[in-house]
Amino acid sequence: MPDARDASPYDALLLLSFGGPEGPDDVIPFLENVTRGRGIPTERLKEVGEHYFRFGGVSPINDQNRALLDALRKDFAEHGPDLPIYWGNRNWAPYLTDTLREMVTDGHRRILVLATSAYASYSGCRQYRENLADSLAALEAEGLELPRIDKLRHYFNHPGFLEPMIDGVLRSLADLPDDVRAGAHIAFSTHSIPTTAADSSGRVEDHGDGGAYVAEHLDVAKVIADAVRERTGVDHPWQLVYQSRSGAPHIPWLEPDICDHLEERHAAGVPAVVIAPIGFVSNHMEVLYDLDTEAKDKAAELGLPMRRSATVGDDPRFAAAVRDLVLERAAVERAEEVTPCALGALGASHNLCPVGCCPSRAPRPAAAGADSPYA
Repeated sequence: MPDARDASPYDALLLLSFGGPEGPDDVIPFLENVTRGRGIPTERLKEVGEHYFRFGGVSPINDQNRALLDALRKDFAEHGPDLPIYWGNRNWAPYLTDTLREMVTDGHRRILVLATSAYASYSGCRQYRENLADSLAALEAEGLELPRIDKLRHYFNHPGFLEPMIDGVLRSLADLPDDVRAGAHIAFSTHSIPTTAADSSGRVEDHGDGGAYVAEHLDVAKVIADAVRERTGVDHPWQLVYQSRSGAPHIPWLEPDICDHLEERHAAGVPAVVIAPIGFVSNHMEVLYDLDTEAKDKAAELGLPMRRSATVGDDPRFAAAVRDLVLERAAVERAEEVTPCALGALGASHNLCPVGCCPSRAPRPAAAGADSPYA
C-alpha cells in the first residue's frame, strides 16, 4: 500500500462535477449552459425544465456534492493525506474556471481531479478533460501560472464504490414482500448515450460493440449480482438497462429503456424488480425523476412491486476509496510500485487517457491525458 499520508507531488484535490440549478430562476440558464452550441430552442428547454420545477427548481446534485466534500475532508483529516479539497462544476456555480483560479491564487501547482463519473465515456470523461483545457486556456489568457493537472482513474470497479451498491441492493431485496423476494429481478440502470458514443468509449482497442462504457457497466453488474448470490443464496436474474435518453428520435441510443424493461419483465411474469442505479454516484435529477418518478409510476401502473436501491453518495467507504485512489496515483507519480485495487474481470483502469480515448465529434483540446496541450 502507498504511504498513508504522502500525496506528493500533489498539493490539492479538485472535485469536478456537472452542477445543477439551486432555485427556479436558475433552471433555464442552467439548461442553456448544458446545451450551449446545440441549437436547442427555448421552448424545449422549458419542457425539460419541468423535471426541475416539480422539485422546486432545485437539483439535488449540489447538496450531494457538498455532502461528499464533507465526507472527503473528514476522511482525509482522520487518515491523511493533508490535502486541501476544492469543488468546481461544468454547468453551474461554483464554476470550474473560478475554482481553478482560486486554486492557483492559493498557490497550488499539482492538482488531482476526481470527476463524479465512474465510467469511460465522452460526457463522463473526455468532456470534463475538455472543460479543464478550456479553463486552463482562460487562466493562461489572464497571465496566471498554470498548474499541472492529472485526473484520477475510473473507479467503477473499486471496492469502495461497489460495496455500498451491493449493500443497497441487499437492503432493497430485504424490503420486498416475502412472497416475491426470491423471484425478484435486478435491473442495473445507467444513463443511455448514443450507440456511436458508446462504441467509441474507452481506449481505441476497446472500441466497438458498446465500447468500454457498456463493458464496464456489465462488469459492475456481474460483481454486484454475484455478491448478492453469495450473501443470500439466491441467484437473481439481472439485466443492464438504460434511462434518461434525450436527443433526436432517429439517432440510436442504448436500450432497453427502464420503463420498457419494466413492462417486458411484468409481461414475462417477474414478481418484483429492484432497480440499481449503478451509473450514478448520487441521487441527482436523473435518479429522482427517471427512476423515483417515471419508473416508480410505471411499476405502480403495472402492479409490479419495485424498489430502488441506493447510490453511493457520501458513504464513508467511497470517501476512503477516493483517498486510496489519490495515494495510488501519487505513488505512481513518484515511480513507486503500486498494486491498484479493483474487483471484477476488467482490472484497474488506465491512469492517463490515451490518444483516441472517448473521442468527440469535433476534436477539441483536452487536459490531463496523453494528448493534452498542457504538460
